[in-house]
Amino acid sequence: MALNLTGCQQLDSKVERLAPLPQDSFVEAYFNHTQSADYQEPYRGLKRSGDDLEQLIVEAIASAQSTVDVAVQELRLPKIAQALAERQQAGVKVRVILENNYSRPWSDLTEAEVTKLPPRERGKYDEAVKLIDHNNDAKLSPTEINQRDALVILRNAGVAVIDDTADGSKGSGLMHHKFLVVDGRRLLVTSANFTTSGIHGDFAAPDSRGNANNLLTIDSSELATAFTQEFNFMWGDGVGGKPDSRFGINKPLRPVQQVKLGNTTISVQFSPISATQPWSQSSNGLISKTLSTASQNIDLALFVFSEQRLANTLATTYQRGVQIRAVIDPSFAFRYYSEGLDLMGVALSNKCQYEADNRPWQQPITTVGVPQLPEGDLLHHKFGIIDNQTVITGSHNWSAAANHRNDETVLVINSSTVAAHFKREFDRLYGNAVQGIPVAVQNKIKEQQQQCTERIKN
Repeated sequence: MALNLTGCQQLDSKVERLAPLPQDSFVEAYFNHTQSADYQEPYRGLKRSGDDLEQLIVEAIASAQSTVDVAVQELRLPKIAQALAERQQAGVKVRVILENNYSRPWSDLTEAEVTKLPPRERGKYDEAVKLIDHNNDAKLSPTEINQRDALVILRNAGVAVIDDTADGSKGSGLMHHKFLVVDGRRLLVTSANFTTSGIHGDFAAPDSRGNANNLLTIDSSELATAFTQEFNFMWGDGVGGKPDSRFGINKPLRPVQQVKLGNTTISVQFSPISATQPWSQSSNGLISKTLSTASQNIDLALFVFSEQRLANTLATTYQRGVQIRAVIDPSFAFRYYSEGLDLMGVALSNKCQYEADNRPWQQPITTVGVPQLPEGDLLHHKFGIIDNQTVITGSHNWSAAANHRNDETVLVINSSTVAAHFKREFDRLYGNAVQGIPVAVQNKIKEQQQQCTERIKN
């Protein structure tokens, strides 16, 4: 363990330290990989660069005087759970909505259930065990479970928790939100799940520093009201048992809502929207409209990019002379449905079939790449920067699933001050990115062309 710790400290010691950027008066931006701050992780004990996103969440919760609403896909960090439990016991009204796939305490699983977990979920379970097992004896004691299993902490404190089966269904697409509303005024919106992987890094991967994520704190009662309305649609009667919660496309369709905070304008759109409704009214429609305003440059940092119509919007924008750069998570960048391939002018088939309406660019760009990340980490952002002035961000991946199935948030923020923070994060990721089409992907394309010549339909 000491060797791992030393290696990690040396890894971070090579990071160039940058001066902090000024924050907007109403919207503050934070990044768990920022090069302008340091913190000591609460679980692995590592001193590393980055903003401590968990501590920002804990401090916001601790400030609550009347209400805390949390909607997050996954909540596994004990410090956040402890902060919620403390406020609940102090008389603050605390409500939590989770994704049903992650609404059960890991420590509740039986040996038989653990054995049957698919590989990805088994990895999550093993990570949780390392987090809960404070004394590293490979056993979870009742004390460890009560103090370090986040969902047990909430349960023991009597915190009201529901998931997306509260509508009487087996679950919506995904309850993929990641936001908090405190006292009907203070708002936190992030791309991070409240997990070790999402914020700090994995026990199983000593060099990991958490999936690259951002977090915004926003001071606005007007915007908080919009988020509270979204929360209330999903909450229904909460734990009362009535199937009156509304998730997915069962939520009322609402237009883009816009607020003005000083010189900063923020627009919010909640997903999903029915495929029977005009695409222009959807979250992806808002993203497309915002991209279309570019006159100089667009920078993208995306976990998933699979929405064809957004690639088409970028193509039109590029033809007007707008410069486009993109970094996409390595695990998604070269899948057959990745629109990053379109931007690079190539296509991959799936069983000798191209995606419907696939449009590889006739004038491909060479400024698309994958960042070099610490082992175990993902590029989990969902942001775009337009003309160094406007930021698109939130929980919403640039996909049809996010648009038509999942409960999501898209924010569009017009502020050069906020954009500068995202630009710095983009530059960090782009600075070491490997650009272009890897040789292995080039070879795969050639193999497909040979094998599927007669079957592929253009």
